[in-house]
Amino acid sequence: MFKKLFGKKEETNQKPEEEQLVAPVSGKLVPIEEVPDPTFGEKMIGDGFAIEPKDGHVVAPIAGEIVQFFPTKHAFGIKSAGGAEVLVHIGLETVGMNGEGFTAHVKEGDNVKAGEKIVDFDLALVKEKAAHTVTPVVITNPDHFSLSKESASEATAGETPLLTVRAK
Repeated sequence: MFKKLFGKKEETNQKPEEEQLVAPVSGKLVPIEEVPDPTFGEKMIGDGFAIEPKDGHVVAPIAGEIVQFFPTKHAFGIKSAGGAEVLVHIGLETVGMNGEGFTAHVKEGDNVKAGEKIVDFDLALVKEKAAHTVTPVVITNPDHFSLSKESASEATAGETPLLTVRAK
């Protein structure tokens, strides 16, 4: 009765059956298999996609909790409401930069919405100091989900849908 009177929605603990990932960075879409690093290209830690960034602004690809944010700020993990574990890794061999050129806007434990600002980085500095700027986005627990990739060639951060994750 009070819920009806005061307009409160009834809480449920149901996980969404389907969730969509949007581009975390703007740029050219690259198949994960073409990422020049076997950890990503051979899908050793999961499946997903990659983007060759055209700027240094990274947003959350999905709503969820920041469950890991590397001290070097080059990578972070989000766990979605549906249980998908998403890793965003900015560039290749960027861990060696020790956070230089990276500015974090969130911390572990924060809840974020898709499209919310996560980290900014100096793209020119990454081009200079890292092996590559390509940014893999990987579902690290793909055994629990079926993935449907969208066919796009260019992506806009926080807007372009690139992957649908469905619980198995």
